[in-house]
Amino acid sequence: MTRRRANTMLGKPAVTCYKVPTDAREGDGTFDWDATTLVLVEIAAGGKIGLGYTYADAAAGGVVHGALSKIIEGRDAFDVPGAHAAMLRQVRNLGRSGICASAIAAVDSALWDLKARLLGVSLLDLLGAAREEVPVYGSGGFTSYSDEQLRDQFGGWAAQGFSMVKMKLGRAPTVTAELARVRVVRDAVGPDVALFVDANGAYDRKTALGMAERFAEFDVKWFEEPVSSDDLEGLRLLRDRGPAGMAITAGEYGYDTWYFRQMLAAGAVDVLQADATRCLGISGFLATGALAQAFHVPLSFHCAPTLHAAVACALPAVIHGEYFHDHARIERMFFEGVPMPVNGALAPDRELPGLGLEFRRSDAEPFCVS
Repeated sequence: MTRRRANTMLGKPAVTCYKVPTDAREGDGTFDWDATTLVLVEIAAGGKIGLGYTYADAAAGGVVHGALSKIIEGRDAFDVPGAHAAMLRQVRNLGRSGICASAIAAVDSALWDLKARLLGVSLLDLLGAAREEVPVYGSGGFTSYSDEQLRDQFGGWAAQGFSMVKMKLGRAPTVTAELARVRVVRDAVGPDVALFVDANGAYDRKTALGMAERFAEFDVKWFEEPVSSDDLEGLRLLRDRGPAGMAITAGEYGYDTWYFRQMLAAGAVDVLQADATRCLGISGFLATGALAQAFHVPLSFHCAPTLHAAVACALPAVIHGEYFHDHARIERMFFEGVPMPVNGALAPDRELPGLGLEFRRSDAEPFCVS
């Protein structure tokens, strides 16, 4: 073993789960929740500690502790691709998608953060910058929100300089009621802010097509998961027949490149979405970015804005990302070094090593569940 390898041998990953209640009742077109769980992974080597995380059930922490720790400990911290491949092999009989993919994502992101810290550079400088900052859209507008909550949230984002915002829909009892919610948000942000909507697969194909035409009256630019993301033919139908200027988007539930390849090959989306906390971490997001670029389809990151800021700036295919209310709040609560949006864009601090984050353990401790 070389001197460098001896000094950069990985310790056993430490994993802790934190369950944080939402600041108000939240729901979308197909689901409701009142808390969000952050699974934090920390890995030490060479006197540095790398951190990564995912938003998933605490069961993902169990996968890290039980299945992944034993194949990570003792590896060379600089060989992130080797560790990534070993984790994929380790979960073969457990099933790669879902909880296992989220667990791998947290470990993989921690390894990238650690590698950058060992080299004394920011993650963006390690990956190479395609841009200095990435545009983000304010995302919330839950179906559980009152009109007053919608006005406050979206009006606030518009006042902060966001040029894009996204609301949830798909639960209103009538078409008229659904359109009334959209009107509230459009009035709150004004005519110059791009309005996105997200149904989370709540509609069938014909309903979604009809709603798209009605949303166009409010100059909606983005219709996310108008039907289930598993219905590639339905997404393609909406893409082919929907209003001009309205992007059809999906991909947040992708856990590996095979999923994204199928979606792209089907011509199902105008913009592909991917989430590094689900799609096998920074490594998986990089692979998805290359795939999107090969298909000439732009990429947008889903949620976890702090984790995505650097890797999004490193990929030419990325056009913007989601500044999701729930995750942005938790990241501000738990981490020092969180980049804040300025004029609707996130810029990683390239003076800080790795992701640029330090975990405020004392602030997070009251929410610890394992």
